[in-house]
Amino acid sequence: MILAFDYYFVNAALCVFKNWTEKSKKRFTRIYYGVSIVLIIGVFAGIFVNIFLSLRAVILVSFFLITACKIVMLLFLVIDDLRRGLIFLFRQFRKTPQSPTVNPSEDGDTISRSSFLVKAGIVAAAVPLTSLTWGIVSGAYDYQVRRKTLILPNLPAAFDGITMAQISDIHSGSFYNPKAVRGGVEMLLGEKPDFIFFTGDIVNDMANEMRDYQDIFSKVKAPLGVFSSLGNHDYGDYHFGRESSPAKAKNLKDVIKTHELMGWDLLMNENRRLKVDGEEIGILGIENWGMGRFPKYGKMELAVKNTDDLPVKLLLSHDPSHWRAEVLPKYPQIDAMFSGHTHGMQFGVRTEKYQWSPIEYIYKEWAGLYQEQQQQLYVNVGYGFLGFPGRVGILPEITVFTLKRA
Repeated sequence: MILAFDYYFVNAALCVFKNWTEKSKKRFTRIYYGVSIVLIIGVFAGIFVNIFLSLRAVILVSFFLITACKIVMLLFLVIDDLRRGLIFLFRQFRKTPQSPTVNPSEDGDTISRSSFLVKAGIVAAAVPLTSLTWGIVSGAYDYQVRRKTLILPNLPAAFDGITMAQISDIHSGSFYNPKAVRGGVEMLLGEKPDFIFFTGDIVNDMANEMRDYQDIFSKVKAPLGVFSSLGNHDYGDYHFGRESSPAKAKNLKDVIKTHELMGWDLLMNENRRLKVDGEEIGILGIENWGMGRFPKYGKMELAVKNTDDLPVKLLLSHDPSHWRAEVLPKYPQIDAMFSGHTHGMQFGVRTEKYQWSPIEYIYKEWAGLYQEQQQQLYVNVGYGFLGFPGRVGILPEITVFTLKRA
């Protein structure tokens, strides 16, 4: 499909820029097709061949940016061809034996308008290129602190007013700026939360991606602890496949060890009792539980075990689809669930009163706070990024909650 569009665009460009020499036309055609073919080959290599992460990122981003520009350009070409087709049909309908037929390709006005539309399309195609490039330069590490009040009617008095922070989806294998990452951690610590949640996807695929960032995230500490869970990327499924193997098992073991070395309490279908002044609430965490192609490793029946006496239960579960699919219908005792996973698609609009992203057509709950009766869900749009190394409109998030009884 992409090559078919390339053929469509090249011919449109050559028709408009008639003053080019034959040598210039051949040079343009070769360069255009050459870049397109190299990027397509690079995308397949990035998916099926184990190449350097940085090289894969460059290939995928270049492909994404150029494809976005082509889509914008396509709209203008289709509009121009529809216009030309309607003019042709109208002239055929109006044609009489006494009046000569006018070939649209020889009509100066038609050529002028076609030229305008094609050139306007080229200019318009620069808009996504500019905005997405700015998203790489500026948005990838533009951490935003979002403050929320979480009302929990059964909250013990000792926890009233206590603060909790959440980060999610670090995706350390995508980072390329340790200084900026460190700055985000300093922002988190500057909020002085009493305890912290991390809701999965510490890596893209491999445990060794944390090599350059483990020391940075080891600084993430809180008086009452840091509690974490695994996400779909942490299991290595996208690198090793779904089938078990010694290498895959070792990689997961190393991911788990990384949480331990950083001092994070990784909850894998289990729970902890958080105590303040003799009163307790429950912190529950499960392994990834996703819909469709995403794995279901989580076991809620184990996570809720021996928690019936706790007045409040907070659940860490990476994928927000778990809330509606299993938590709401089967586990009404869960007061609030905390997720990530969606990234807000790293593209969209988000203000205090309005948010939109294409991801909302896939996930009903994709960013922010949701409530059904007495149960709540918060979806954090992520600390890092994946695939496209930037963010446009949906910026990386550090969430700070103040827990209140009313």
